[in-house]
Amino acid sequence: MSDPQQTAAAAPAPKQSNGKRRRLMTLIVLVILIAGIAYGLYYFLIARFHESTDDAYVNGNVVQITPQVVGTVISVNADDTQTVKIGDPLVTLDPADSKVALDSAEANLAQAVRQVRTFFVNNNQYEAQIALRRSDLSRAQDDLKRRMQVAQTGAVSQEEISHARDAVRGAQAALDAAEQELASNRSLTANTTIADHPNVLAAAAKVRDSYINYARNTLPAPVTGYVAKRSVQVGQRVSPGNPLMAIVPLNAVWVDANFKEVQLKHMRIGQPVELTADLYGSGVVFHGKVIGFSAGTGSAFSLLPAQNATGNWIKVVQRLPVRIELDPKELQAHPLRIGLSMNVDVTIKNEEGGQLGNAQNTVYQTNVFDNYGAQADQEIARIIQQNAGTGAGTAAQSTSSATRGKTAKSASAVKLM
Repeated sequence: MSDPQQTAAAAPAPKQSNGKRRRLMTLIVLVILIAGIAYGLYYFLIARFHESTDDAYVNGNVVQITPQVVGTVISVNADDTQTVKIGDPLVTLDPADSKVALDSAEANLAQAVRQVRTFFVNNNQYEAQIALRRSDLSRAQDDLKRRMQVAQTGAVSQEEISHARDAVRGAQAALDAAEQELASNRSLTANTTIADHPNVLAAAAKVRDSYINYARNTLPAPVTGYVAKRSVQVGQRVSPGNPLMAIVPLNAVWVDANFKEVQLKHMRIGQPVELTADLYGSGVVFHGKVIGFSAGTGSAFSLLPAQNATGNWIKVVQRLPVRIELDPKELQAHPLRIGLSMNVDVTIKNEEGGQLGNAQNTVYQTNVFDNYGAQADQEIARIIQQNAGTGAGTAAQSTSSATRGKTAKSASAVKLM
């Protein structure tokens, strides 16, 4: 009698267990449903307006330092990891040969100035000769006229009259010769001055060329940055085009982000970008913007591009480099180096910008070499003034010599940060 009663009492237990299971399954379904709705809202409101990649790296300019003249290195004033400022002398070559060529060119210019100065002085000399020849002609004509007047009286012989006529013709010929000499000399000086004379300009061009070659024995830093890849050594014989070292200006780096081709449909120039560097972690966020797209994929510009026209090919999703400009203030606070890895997130919600057609043109330039021409012109002006008889050559010579000496000695010291 006890067993049936115990069985009857235990019968409701499975119903309670099934109710708990149903409630648990219902809760799980609700959680999944809520998560799906939340993800859908997140995707449609936020995620679909972002494209991200971790295939991104810092890039920048690597300015090569190469000589423009042949020479032997006598001084190296910077080394790897050091900072140099624009205009600082990096490498100095032996200036002995170029100094000899410069001195020879300067001497030729001085000689040319003095020769041209002689041309102008000869104009006055030939004018005086013409005046003298005219006086001789006038005197000979007067002598002939007097003799002709008394010829009928028999006081003057025919031979004397003949000699007087010859004297007139000789004086006329001498006058014509003097006038031709003046015309010939004036053709050398017409419509010009000593400084603008072709002979002087030709000699000045050789001085300018020699001076620039002389100044190029000192290789200045074209930009401010960090020295890298130094290979030059003291005593090395270098030629134009040999790479000696490189300068990397880290204040103007950018990021090349390699996005998949399926991510580029809504990407435009000018869209904002957030970046993080593996160097600083997620705690430091860089801000920038898209400034351009590469003209081809990475595989198209590789050393061995893929031959897709062959029969045995495999379709691979391509990546296109996208250039991203960084905020200079953030770069100054947290410097980056070329080649560092970056994580990139582009906000593509605003699609008003363009792609290839609206790319911004960038100009890189330096004015560190502009002084060479100006210093050469100062040296030429000094030589012309000194040899043209102006009386002010001494002061100009001392000024120009100081300028040229500064160029030769500027490699003796370099300010490194």
